[in-house]
Amino acid sequence: MKLFITGISTDVGKTIASAIITEALQADYWKPVQAGDLDNSDSHKIQNYISNDKSVIHENSYKLNTPASPHFAAEEDGITIDLKNIIEPKTKNHLVVEGAGGVLVPLNSSDFVIDLVQSDYKIIIVSRHYLGSINHTLLTIEAIKNRGFTIAGIIFNGNENKATESLILNNSKIKFIGRINDEPYFDKNVIAEYADLFRENILECQ
Repeated sequence: MKLFITGISTDVGKTIASAIITEALQADYWKPVQAGDLDNSDSHKIQNYISNDKSVIHENSYKLNTPASPHFAAEEDGITIDLKNIIEPKTKNHLVVEGAGGVLVPLNSSDFVIDLVQSDYKIIIVSRHYLGSINHTLLTIEAIKNRGFTIAGIIFNGNENKATESLILNNSKIKFIGRINDEPYFDKNVIAEYADLFRENILECQ
């Protein structure tokens, strides 16, 4: 199973969700494009969050120095992101692929994060409650469906908001995988607890 993890915006909890899913499946992890924080990248964070010894953390295709939209970060580094250079790592294991920001974040002048999604990927959306999040979530779902990709489900990050969650689920008809509460901290133990909690719902995505 190949799962592509995207968010409705930046800083909504994609990496925490990716760590939980990676741990739940003992999957491999790959972030094709990393922009900024190269000394403490999302790949580093995943490695520090997971407990199993089966997961392989694959190298980024692009490591960009500026914490910004990938198209701008690449421009600052004097390069252009080329989809032909983004090659999925070979593995016989499950693969968790983490995007950058939302699905319509630009990679260059004509390609967007959604263009990294392959036909055999299933997409998990991470949504976080804030003013405007319903609109951002439903627009993300619509954009993915318009491309013909399969949405495996949604993870809500943050304490429960029944009104928002029920509206999104009722209107989108997508699967609710689980909720990540506002924890005081995340470490291997907390990630493992969520992995146990989410595992059955994630496996049902196959």
